[in-house]
Amino acid sequence: MSSTQQYLLDAYRARSLGEPVPPAPGTHDGRVVRQRRSRPARHGIRDLLGRRRRRPT
Repeated sequence: MSSTQQYLLDAYRARSLGEPVPPAPGTHDGRVVRQRRSRPARHGIRDLLGRRRRRPT
């Protein structure tokens, strides 16, 4: 099932139960990307790439 199909099913269920409809897929993607870019990387890929493994002799 695709994300669009799942959203339509969730929206149908929410409407039939009188609950608020969930946000559509991708609604908050831009905000999430901006938040991730504004944070400094902590022990992420940059740190892992900076470390080199020593090979056993």
